[in-house]
Amino acid sequence: MSEAMKSLTEHLWFNIPQRRGYINITDQVEELVRKSGVREGLCLVNAMHITASVYINDDEPGLVQDFDDWLEGLAPHEPISQYRHNRTGEDNADAHIKRQVMGREVVVAITEGRLDLGPWEQIFYGEFDGRRRKRVLVKIIGE
Repeated sequence: MSEAMKSLTEHLWFNIPQRRGYINITDQVEELVRKSGVREGLCLVNAMHITASVYINDDEPGLVQDFDDWLEGLAPHEPISQYRHNRTGEDNADAHIKRQVMGREVVVAITEGRLDLGPWEQIFYGEFDGRRRKRVLVKIIGE
């Protein structure tokens, strides 16, 4: 016999003082899974801004810096005149491209009340146009 369906919706807020930054949010998401009471289900973690990302990878400082260097090489911030989007008065076209590459959201299974991540997997918030408050949606559903 299955238990009743449960759900929890919460927001995490971040204000990165630099243009780019990366935060491991795994512990915060795990805490919300515990709070939800869901034992078996799914957890959606979604960046609610078009210049930020949520992704899963290893929490190794060299790798995080490699991602940042690679993204900056792929879509450098300057010169800002290289992007049509910046002709609107913005200076963040590179941030939109970086977000597109790194992704908008992740969905992680919940098994026996815990995020069912691989051995080295961690959930990250990636910021590509910081200096203002932004939010991440965490939506948990299951039994």
